[in-house]
Amino acid sequence: MAEKKIKIAIIDLYNGEPNQGMRCIQDHIYEIDTLYEDVPVEYTIFDSRLKGDIPDLSHDIYISSGGPGSPFEDEGRKWESDYFKLLDKLYNNNQTSAEKKHIFFICHSFQMMARFFELGDVVQREKKSFGIIPFSLTEDGKKDPIFSHMENPFYGADFRGWQVIHPNKSKFDQHGAKILSMEIEPAAFYVEPAMMAIRISDEIIGTQFHPEADPPSMYYHFRHPERKIQVVEQYGEKAYYDMIAQLENPENINKTKKTVLPGFLKNAIETLRVNTHSLV
Repeated sequence: MAEKKIKIAIIDLYNGEPNQGMRCIQDHIYEIDTLYEDVPVEYTIFDSRLKGDIPDLSHDIYISSGGPGSPFEDEGRKWESDYFKLLDKLYNNNQTSAEKKHIFFICHSFQMMARFFELGDVVQREKKSFGIIPFSLTEDGKKDPIFSHMENPFYGADFRGWQVIHPNKSKFDQHGAKILSMEIEPAAFYVEPAMMAIRISDEIIGTQFHPEADPPSMYYHFRHPERKIQVVEQYGEKAYYDMIAQLENPENINKTKKTVLPGFLKNAIETLRVNTHSLV
């Protein structure tokens, strides 16, 4: 019997902005494809925010990327409406079908996920977060199939002007969602810490930070003079040099890179293999 391919949709929300995130996501897929040589894996990139390309339900795994700007700036635009319709279809599929869809949301997509599921208040930070930041695990995070393999605290690449705060308990209860990680140092003393990782279900998870971040490429990228000027103007000189110092000793985020997104992909593929007779 012919083996069924595992199809992955990468949803690009970078809006055409140069970035390292998309390359890092693809690198993770190349690595997982090598690990599961008996399972054909293919991926397709959908330039959703810039070109309005939205995947259909024929994929098994969906990875929705980070991106620049406000998670509200495209309200009313067709691509955003179509994106939320896709999330609605994926969620309803998982409620009614044995063939589950696996979804991972990163940074900008995490904020879009929070809007869609109404998990809390998506607000602008008083001061942008920039750098390699420590985050704490919650009790649910310590028991999570992915985050239980992380140290507490752990480090992640964090670039955000927006955040999700004030968990909506009724919505968390309705969906059976769990907060896995929290910000340690909030934006201001009167603001509660932001949520940094949330699991909606066994198949749906998101992180506010960038688990795909690759230290060498980040170091190379942010060492470019034009990028340095842009970063210093947005975040300040101290934040820039603090991050460069962290990247010169990349062990802090290597653990995150090797654990979070690979853990999601491994769990998804293992589940798909079990549930698809042609892959057993």
